[in-house]
Amino acid sequence: MRKSDLVNNIAEKTGIPKVDVWMTVETLFKEIKLNVVEGNNIYIRGFGSFSPKKRAAKIGRNIKKNTIVKIPEHYIPAFKPSDEFIDQVKANYKPTI
Repeated sequence: MRKSDLVNNIAEKTGIPKVDVWMTVETLFKEIKLNVVEGNNIYIRGFGSFSPKKRAAKIGRNIKKNTIVKIPEHYIPAFKPSDEFIDQVKANYKPTI
């Protein structure tokens, strides 16, 4: 599912115009990004949490040139689903083969 599909589904279920739903979804994503970039955690009860995750500095290897590369400490965005969300997926997911 793409963002446009998500907007269409929400608009159909709520009766809110697609333009308003699109703006709301975009604003939600922008706020999540902005807060995680600033180092804040976002907790959405029943869904999960977004946070910046620290990656320690380490030594890597460029296998094409056979050289050592120092990878500095850095942060990445992380999402941890809530236990309720995990349980719903486990109970209802049916893989297609």
